[in-house]
Amino acid sequence: MTVPDTAVTIDAIELRRVRIPLVTPFRTSFGTDDVRDALLVRVMLAGGGEGWGECGADIEPLYSSEYVDGSAEVIRRYLVPRLYAHQTAASGISADAVAPLLARVQGHPMAKGAVEMAVLDAALRRDGTSFGARLGAVRDRVDCGVSVGIQPSIDALLDTVAGYLADGYRRIKLKIEPGHDVEPVSAVRERFGDIALQVDANAAYTLGAGHLAALQALDRFALLLLEQPLAPDDLAGHAELARRISTPVCLDESITSARAAELAIALGACTIVNVKAGRVGGYLEAVRVHDVCAAHGVPVWCGGMLETGLGRAANVALAALPNFTLPGDTSASARYFAEDLTEPFVLDNGQLAVPTGPGLGVSPRTDALRAFTTSVELVPRD
Repeated sequence: MTVPDTAVTIDAIELRRVRIPLVTPFRTSFGTDDVRDALLVRVMLAGGGEGWGECGADIEPLYSSEYVDGSAEVIRRYLVPRLYAHQTAASGISADAVAPLLARVQGHPMAKGAVEMAVLDAALRRDGTSFGARLGAVRDRVDCGVSVGIQPSIDALLDTVAGYLADGYRRIKLKIEPGHDVEPVSAVRERFGDIALQVDANAAYTLGAGHLAALQALDRFALLLLEQPLAPDDLAGHAELARRISTPVCLDESITSARAAELAIALGACTIVNVKAGRVGGYLEAVRVHDVCAAHGVPVWCGGMLETGLGRAANVALAALPNFTLPGDTSASARYFAEDLTEPFVLDNGQLAVPTGPGLGVSPRTDALRAFTTSVELVPRD
């Protein structure tokens, strides 16, 4: 049972951009990142107190149609005014009310999710309740996997995987794309044996163009799952593929809401779901996706978007819910950053501890904000 939400009165909202270098470039089928250029939302409450949200959007609209500059504009021009207008007619706002208030604005789930996260964090800090308790966490530690980007060579891939296994990660995920799939997976299987292994295509394949044979060839490697092989809107294609391979199909980009998850499951398009809070519009909708999947016996795991310690804290709390039965991309801070925005999340025996402090249980470090901030904009109440 989750903890009831409370209303808070927002005095001002700050939009802050931070730019944090990645320890190594992260390449997927749609591009390469070498920095995390993130948009943070800070809610400041009347009478004191604050909450933080992190937008999952990338610099360019490649993973989805959202991108950081666009998210900032949508929050500034369309989302924040709706929150303030609601407060003129009501005593404060609860996190539960954020999504319905913003529903008239079409799309932009990552922008909406960042605003909701900040309001929720502020309310929970005021109440002294943790994010995990509010979402329904049942564990105090979560198993961690790691996502391995496309490497320049097979030798580099094997060295990278060896390092992550030595660190203690309990599951390895390989990014793949057409022409870079069977060979790297085969090399990892041959070198490391019966490790927990899965692959992520980021929608790079079709059922034609010779791609089907490559996806079928992955069956012999006993993978945990094949993640998002086809286009996000191709549920029929995913259902057809699921009938033609033995590897479980997992959906990521296709799952934009609890309703979308229910439809995908009903069509037979997936038997596993990757839950990303930003992609579905926030952590409260992510819980609903979890609940729908649990009701249908479909396991879920927590995906990531190269989050700073703020988003990582929320993801770890989400991953502690009961139906998150597979290790997620809830990697330690050191996987991505030499220095994180918060105190670092440190891997311990392949797990991360779920924060227990009020709200997210972590806050940005003043020195890190000073070092990584590239712009700050205050959006006050009129």
